[in-house]
Amino acid sequence: MKKYEKAIEMILFISATAATLSVFLITFFIFREGLPLLLDYGILNFVFGSNWAPTNGNYGALPMIIGSVSVTVGALIIGVPMGIACAIFLAEIAPKPLVKVFKPAIELLAGIPSVVYGFFGLSVLVPMIRTYVLPIVQKFNPDAFTSGYSILGGALILAVMILPTIINISENSIRAVPTEYKQGSLALGASQFETISRVIVPAAKSGIIASVVLGMGRAVGETMAVILITGNMPKIPGSPLDSVATMTGTIAMEMGYATPVHQKALFATGIILFIFIMLLNVTATFTTRKLGRE
Repeated sequence: MKKYEKAIEMILFISATAATLSVFLITFFIFREGLPLLLDYGILNFVFGSNWAPTNGNYGALPMIIGSVSVTVGALIIGVPMGIACAIFLAEIAPKPLVKVFKPAIELLAGIPSVVYGFFGLSVLVPMIRTYVLPIVQKFNPDAFTSGYSILGGALILAVMILPTIINISENSIRAVPTEYKQGSLALGASQFETISRVIVPAAKSGIIASVVLGMGRAVGETMAVILITGNMPKIPGSPLDSVATMTGTIAMEMGYATPVHQKALFATGIILFIFIMLLNVTATFTTRKLGRE
């Protein structure tokens, strides 16, 4: 029996070591390829430069950084309220037969390939923005124009893509709140809405915030859907209807034909993206632990 347990422990140890080693190897490879150009060109020049023209030796990544942030923030503005509201509905309001219908549908959203989301956005959202949204905007700003490939389109499709992450984690956090909290609140005369808004949601806030941060990480790292919808224009946007390029989209689009120096610049962009996502994960872990202790 002890030999069997030792074998299981060894397998688990090897699996954990392989996963950790993979992270270190990926980190080492990205920094080895991109850090020399980042240091030679100048970190501040690379991060805050506004001109991305690799053929001319200009490697200003600021347009892609702003593009990634703007699309991600737009997705959060749209997706977070929807996701949290859906999680509350499934956990506290919806009858069990309805939950059995909604849960598989939400899980199916997580299993749809990102390129399918991109094709949907390309075929539906882009023409809708060009046909219906632009005329409304032009009533207030006659000079406004968009081809449909825009921050708005990218934000809408990413909002749908991050919904499963936000809904599932938030719902689990809400269901994990002790039933005594709810029963005590109702016994004191609080309504169902007051119980949810003032007792259950605050008690589950650590999990809800973690779901939002993880959803943000998913949105920042998305590639295929963004490539098809945002227009891939490396310029600083002036409105949500402008085309933008994201860090992930630029790397995927340009790596195939990049010269050696251009490839180094793309790896340097990957370093910025890697650091950004790592900070998000650390923030999610720290926030969950801190709020959990409270």
